[in-house]
Amino acid sequence: MNILAKIVEDARVRVKKQAKAKPISRMKIDRSPKRSLRKAIESAPKVPLIGEIKRASPSMGDINLDLDVFEVSRAMVRGGVIAISVLTEPKYFKGDLSYLLKIRKAVDVPVLRKDFIVDEYQLYQSVELGADAVLLIAGVLGEDLKHFIDLTRELGMESFVEVDEEEQVKFASAAGAELMGINNRDLKTMQVDITRTARLAPLVPDKVVLVSESGMLMPNDIKFVLDAGADAVLVGTSLMKSRNIEQQARLFVNAR
Repeated sequence: MNILAKIVEDARVRVKKQAKAKPISRMKIDRSPKRSLRKAIESAPKVPLIGEIKRASPSMGDINLDLDVFEVSRAMVRGGVIAISVLTEPKYFKGDLSYLLKIRKAVDVPVLRKDFIVDEYQLYQSVELGADAVLLIAGVLGEDLKHFIDLTRELGMESFVEVDEEEQVKFASAAGAELMGINNRDLKTMQVDITRTARLAPLVPDKVVLVSESGMLMPNDIKFVLDAGADAVLVGTSLMKSRNIEQQARLFVNAR
């Protein structure tokens, strides 16, 4: 079993426990529109950079376990990020659901929940915790992708649909994805190749806002994927490892 399959399997088990402990009927759901990630990207004065709060990952191990999510997210915003992505998956990325509310209160930019969404329950959970957008992985949801995109919209959030191969780009486009992320990391092998953005970007419809994710360590990497067709970039590890997150974010924002 590859790492993605393991993560998805664990996610299904975890969601069942969460749904039993707090069913949707007990949630406070505000369906009003949230902060728009798409608009934040389109109106960015410089490089549209989404900064990611990531304490650990299967490929890197522990990255920054001592972070204060409140302070780190504010440092990223001071550095010019137009949105914050936060990993909430607890086992492999050492995230926590509580980070969503903390970050939503700390900053005035859109907050993206990045997790392995496998059940409708997680969408209701996301909106209750203040997410403006949620990650939907095309390779995980398969034929259910369109339904999840539609439900996310009904709940007032935006879908950030992640793809990593040609067929997924076509499938996600047909499912109605308006905001798409090309993951330069193969979630099955954890190998990174930023040229994946260059290969897949030409297949993405012009009306879709495109984000390049993973593997960008230097300003030249940022420039490469933007020149290849990406409208924005999402950076986690190189920000989280920096001794001065604000300064590093500003360096990326001014990459072009």
